Amino acid sequence: MTDAAFELVGQRAVQEEKISAKKKWYQEKPVLSIGILSIILLGCLFAELLMTKDPTYMDLVNYNKAPDREFLFGTDTMGRDIFSMMWYGGRLSLLIGALSTIISTMIAIVVGALSGAAPQWLDSLIMRFTEIFLSIPSLLLVILLQAIMGNANVISLSVVIGLTSWTSIAKVVRTEVRQIRNSEYVIASRCMGGSFFHILWKHLAPNFISSIMFMVIMNVRNAIISESTLSFMGIGLPLEIISWGSMLSLSEKALMTGSWWIILIPGLFLVTTLLCLTNVGNYLRKNVNRKESNL
Repeated sequence: MTDAAFELVGQRAVQEEKISAKKKWYQEKPVLSIGILSIILLGCLFAELLMTKDPTYMDLVNYNKAPDREFLFGTDTMGRDIFSMMWYGGRLSLLIGALSTIISTMIAIVVGALSGAAPQWLDSLIMRFTEIFLSIPSLLLVILLQAIMGNANVISLSVVIGLTSWTSIAKVVRTEVRQIRNSEYVIASRCMGGSFFHILWKHLAPNFISSIMFMVIMNVRNAIISESTLSFMGIGLPLEIISWGSMLSLSEKALMTGSWWIILIPGLFLVTTLLCLTNVGNYLRKNVNRKESNL
């Protein structure tokens, strides 16, 4: 009787432990951040379906008007509808973030892989250059390059931001490549005449792409911040080109006239987007670290 009771209790404890250890699919995942970010992305992509006014039309009769039924988010100092501008301008801000991240990621992968696969002297030379480049504040480099390129537009801002934000990813790629460059499949591909770019995209990239995904997401966030900062300083996109940054550049006039909605609403959209991107990036980083610790 005692042995049977003991075995029965042991079986129940194991079953309860398994049930309690089972987690639901949404636990420890940034579901709320992904949901909010998806709504913002869809709203910006299909802005024509949400806009109540022409975002570029300057209604001087209704300038600096507080939010009401006609103008849901109010109007700015030039009479433009802020609600329509938020969705319309979000396209450019997100486009700049995506384009600059693509440029910086491509540069980082090529430079990092070249450094990781190169001989020791060339690896040291490339890394010293990368560290010197990394030590210079990125905002100063962005301002310098943008001043050289002249008037700012979407393409020039994307190129400038992309050229100044590749160093951190390159160092991670270099570390990953040095760990797998002597693998059998890499050596076999090299012996069969595979070129550097063939080995990079076919054999090396699939092994380190998960390690840099969170940094790629964070680069999108940093690019949006850089664009907004430049526009706020008056050296970014001009006022006639609507973006979240150019909308925030009107904050000085808004403070002088007491038009709080001109600052608050674009600021909330921008901060919410940045927080969602940060949460998604942190989740990817923790997921990669968890996989590496399990190995």
